[in-house]
Amino acid sequence: MKRLKFYIFLLLVAVSGSVAYASETSDSASAAINPKEIMFEHLLDGYGWEIPFDHHHRIPLPVIVWASDGLHCFSSSHLEHGHTYTDKGVTFAIAGPESPYKEKVVELTPEGEKRPWDFSITKNVCALFITVFLVLGLMIWLARFHKNHPYKAPRKGLGFLEVAVTFVYDGVVKPILGPSARKFAPYLMTVFFFILFMNLLGLIVIFPGGANLTGNIAVTLVLSICTFIATNMFANKHYWKEIFWPDVPLWLKFPLPIMPVIEIFGMFTKPAALTIRLFANMMGGHMIVITLTLLIFIFSAISPAAGGAATVVSLIFSIFMLLIDVLVSFIQAYVFTMLSTIFIGLANEHEHEKEDAADKGEIGKEIVDTLV
Repeated sequence: MKRLKFYIFLLLVAVSGSVAYASETSDSASAAINPKEIMFEHLLDGYGWEIPFDHHHRIPLPVIVWASDGLHCFSSSHLEHGHTYTDKGVTFAIAGPESPYKEKVVELTPEGEKRPWDFSITKNVCALFITVFLVLGLMIWLARFHKNHPYKAPRKGLGFLEVAVTFVYDGVVKPILGPSARKFAPYLMTVFFFILFMNLLGLIVIFPGGANLTGNIAVTLVLSICTFIATNMFANKHYWKEIFWPDVPLWLKFPLPIMPVIEIFGMFTKPAALTIRLFANMMGGHMIVITLTLLIFIFSAISPAAGGAATVVSLIFSIFMLLIDVLVSFIQAYVFTMLSTIFIGLANEHEHEKEDAADKGEIGKEIVDTLV
């Protein structure tokens, strides 16, 4: 253990010394760094995949747009570094920061920029495909193992995957939903592992990681809408009765429908809470790590000594935050799945169950009040 600490100390000293030397010999390069541009380049979507430590080249992705004359497909490498590309007589470019279509593919016409229908495989779309294939492949692998070895427990990575499946199903889905657990388990288990792998892949710097999917509010919104549909589409009569005619004094329902309006409003605040909770937590974690890393270059532009000291501090805190983000990745996937399960459980609650204080619906309401 002492030897490991000594090696880590030597690594930090070596890195801080190299940063200080680089700062002293290339002040102009350090001064040219734009922290805001680097931060948003990582956090936002793009038409190419960044290569670590190389901001001049990207892994190209296909651009698929429907312009004024029809469909166009070409590589995003043609549009790098502000270049324009002409395909079938139509010129395309990436809109600049002053354009209303900032960082989007636009069609250049005599009248100005025109936004075509964009179906491109962007970084986030590609990362979604990778996550889907990864989750699907692992689940098929686990299912085939149990089919071929029904009385044998898997080991190593596959064993950890089975532990996660058992933990979520037996610890969350089954206790809350009871007899309906098998009906909703496929969706809820898919949501858990889909969010988990999106979170973990986002923490990896190199391809196929690096895409900030759960830090994109559009992704979390779609997941929340899926929970909203599952909750309301399969709800029973008692759920809708409590929405439009709750058990409250009559003057709260008629002639002014105060409580029904509040209940209807609550139907939409639940998916909104799911959306913002997952988005804000994952976006915040990414921003903290990127900011800590950029502090190295910001202080290196001031002086070599400041750059060396900032390197040691930033590396320590960046590693610590990454470890915290790994834990947060599991927690956020778990919380999203648990809240989705509670919402579905409350929508399938029967009237006689409401009278039992220990019922899963009552427990679910207390958890919702605490977390949401």
